[in-house]
Amino acid sequence: MSDTPVAPVATPTSAPVDGETSTSTDADDAAPSRPNRRKVREGLIVSASMTNTVVVAVIERVRHPRYAKTVQRTKRFYADDPSNELRVGDRVRLQETRPISKLKRWRVIEVLERAK
Repeated sequence: MSDTPVAPVATPTSAPVDGETSTSTDADDAAPSRPNRRKVREGLIVSASMTNTVVVAVIERVRHPRYAKTVQRTKRFYADDPSNELRVGDRVRLQETRPISKLKRWRVIEVLERAK
């Protein structure tokens, strides 16, 4: 063993400069500025026969990758309707939410147009 003394390693410390405070953390900065990442869709109610649940058909227009033609694709989403007041033919806006049941992952946030 050698008898040379080992110098202590200096660790950089981030001391606050005049006028700054060191109370903010990365978690505090991320929470208020985090955007809402939940998806929002608009569609037409095609079934309202279940209790507190409606089936909403959402039409999506996509461009075919090879033929470059615009085609329509329809998806059916099960959405939560706690007031149970929506009818077939209503146009609604959906928002993605936590799983409510086996198939329900959406909830109705707004009625855009009532059925005639």
